[in-house]
Amino acid sequence: MPFSSAMTLWFTGLSGSGKTTLAYALQETLAKSGAHWYVLDGDVCRTGLCKDLGFSAEDRAENIRRCAEVARILNEAGVSVITAFICPYAATRQLARSIVGDDRFFEVHVNTPLEKCEERDPKGLYKLARNGSIKNFTGVSDPYESPAQPAVSIDTSNITVEQAVNVVLATLGLR
Repeated sequence: MPFSSAMTLWFTGLSGSGKTTLAYALQETLAKSGAHWYVLDGDVCRTGLCKDLGFSAEDRAENIRRCAEVARILNEAGVSVITAFICPYAATRQLARSIVGDDRFFEVHVNTPLEKCEERDPKGLYKLARNGSIKNFTGVSDPYESPAQPAVSIDTSNITVEQAVNVVLATLGLR
């Protein structure tokens, strides 16, 4: 059943899992039907809203708190949101859920295996993390706590972006 009010799709997964690609593809697909969705991209948020934060556990939590507040504000204004954040800790995702509101928060785990994410490595970050140039890198020197019960879990390693979009839409009843 389609949702009748603004919501937040909270995409979480490792760097290189396909979160951002999937978020923008989903936004484009939904826009074709006249729906208005806004993408909060972790990289974009870190260049402005959260540029004063690093990657310690405390800074990651504050980054997510700020972004969840933006998602909540947009939802209250009637705008649905798709986020694309690594958001590696279960407690931080629970914080985001509590800020956005349980009734509007839908966790989407982009559950692509670490090996595939490292193979993709679009920014060369895994290589830097493996040689010690980047500290606190999720999946290498910092843990990723997989969601226990996401609304959707999708592995982008063996399907197309279009297929992944269709899985998300079908699972959430947005088609």
